[in-house]
Amino acid sequence: MKTALVKCPHCKTMHTYDLESSFRPFCSERCKLLDLGAWAEMSYRIPTNEAPSDEDLMEALKEDKE
Repeated sequence: MKTALVKCPHCKTMHTYDLESSFRPFCSERCKLLDLGAWAEMSYRIPTNEAPSDEDLMEALKEDKE
């Protein structure tokens, strides 16, 4: 079986892709957990051309206060 070198999605270092790795496609557990934290903090967003509605803004304000 060929070994593939891939770029870690988080730190961008090249590493060997191992199907048995519990943190693939990341190079390490640290990068995997940092990426998970970014998702939990809602750092990743899908861009849109639409402005949020007043209702959406009010709901976001309520969530921030909780």
